[in-house]
Amino acid sequence: DFPISSRPYKSVGEDFGLTEQEVLERLSRLKESGIIRRIGGNFVPAKLGFVSTLCAACVPEDKIDRFADIVNRFSGVTHNYQRENKYNVWFTFIAPSREIISENLKAISEQTGIDEIIDLPATKVFKIKAKFELE
Repeated sequence: DFPISSRPYKSVGEDFGLTEQEVLERLSRLKESGIIRRIGGNFVPAKLGFVSTLCAACVPEDKIDRFADIVNRFSGVTHNYQRENKYNVWFTFIAPSREIISENLKAISEQTGIDEIIDLPATKVFKIKAKFELE
């Protein structure tokens, strides 16, 4: 557990004998090189009063980019990715209610012309703790 800080990069620097600026520069290099994509909070939707679901869509190959572009415009979509399967585009959706998710999935279908979208809400969450020792 880490305390909340108004200057988190300064706090990290203090832990490692670096200045705040040095931490920011190192993170910038890691991001530019593609080692990290982003730094941000990771929240449990249910504890904030939200619901989440995993969705799978059957999208013709020539419409995947357009479909993903439209899906990404919805603020509740956290990420999406392509798979080699009949259901070849998968995405996660977070919203204040199941009704809002249903409405948004209907809107996605209408805007994309893709009507085969499966809504797979979790029934039980099994969390693993991924912890990596970095030297």
